Amino acid sequence: QVQLVESGGGLVQPGGSLRLSCAASMTIFSIYTMGWYRQAPGKQRELVATITSGSSTNYADSVKGRFTISRDNAKNTVYLQMNSLKPEDTAVYYCNAKLANYNYWGQGTQVTVSS
Repeated sequence: QVQLVESGGGLVQPGGSLRLSCAASMTIFSIYTMGWYRQAPGKQRELVATITSGSSTNYADSVKGRFTISRDNAKNTVYLQMNSLKPEDTAVYYCNAKLANYNYWGQGTQVTVSS
């Protein structure tokens, strides 16, 4: 059973930064495409960023230039560095792992951007 455990969420002021981490339990972490998604109250879950096994990255237009996704295969961990945070970034952030027909989700971590 694959487990994804997110951490690093919290309350931050507009313009501030947070770094989210997702620790994964799968045996061969490096072959998975990892991603971060978010869901704000009353809205659908949306893609934030993904990183492939070859470390190619993809970002939602709303976070380009502010967020950076990275992975450490030795630690089975994916990160999301979030800078210049805005109130509209407030959401529950979920870690995702995909490989062929396999699709796993973490439990989510709350990020609140407010003064």
